[in-house]
Amino acid sequence: MTAAPHALAPCLDTLLGQALAGELGPDPTTRRIAVAFTTSQAVRHDGRSGGYRNEVLSLRLDRAVGSCATEPGALPPGTVEDCAGAEVAGLLQHPVLPVRVAALDAYLMDVAPHTPAHGAQPVTVPAGSSLERSRARAAAVTDLLDVEPGGAVLVVGVVNSLLAELRSRGINGIPCDLKGGTTEWGEPIGTDALAEIGRCDAVLASGMTLGNGTFDPLRRSAQEHGKPLVMFAQTGSAVLPRFLGAGVAAVCAEPYPFFWLDGGPGTIHHYRADDGGTS
Repeated sequence: MTAAPHALAPCLDTLLGQALAGELGPDPTTRRIAVAFTTSQAVRHDGRSGGYRNEVLSLRLDRAVGSCATEPGALPPGTVEDCAGAEVAGLLQHPVLPVRVAALDAYLMDVAPHTPAHGAQPVTVPAGSSLERSRARAAAVTDLLDVEPGGAVLVVGVVNSLLAELRSRGINGIPCDLKGGTTEWGEPIGTDALAEIGRCDAVLASGMTLGNGTFDPLRRSAQEHGKPLVMFAQTGSAVLPRFLGAGVAAVCAEPYPFFWLDGGPGTIHHYRADDGGTS
């Protein structure tokens, strides 16, 4: 596999600064966001007792779409209107973190799209119902873990299909999410991921950690404890591969449009640090 040269990023703020300075691609003062939109999602699968909601901010830069998930209603009024037509440079400095993340994602997606030339391995999510596609995505994400049956994985950003897939492989999932609550099976969901890292063999975390400011502390803690960190990313799918080999072991990158938007086949992308994805 051939990989494009990517400089390792020590933290998200450094990566934002590198993009703003034009160190990662074209001068961002010369690039403008053509389209800004949000996608609001509510899910309740047949056979499951609970559901959930998400909202995603997406920004279109030429051929690329960058995205960042947020809690529903969290974006200030007028955010979409402010982003449409704005310079990328301005959005990389926006006071709202999800806007900065979505702008960085769009910029990096345009600079280095998900192709084998940039270290990506395509994986097909077959057509099917929402639940079938969720399960297929979960299997693809879990394939990136190097954990034996009987091991434990800290899951940051609870997705019941991921927990179910871990169970099917004999792996204990330790659920953690800022919202707390319980899983589909009535298990309590922790809210302090850093407190749980010491008792797991690996960490599986959502890209939403980029948008809520918890990614860098989680990555640093995983490094300090010697735990491999695997990211599943609709948020920041082009951002997170920049951290391969710098605290991130692998990324399952899923750019817009996401698997839950239609029933047809789609493609997600695997990155592994040991494939030289950031060499």
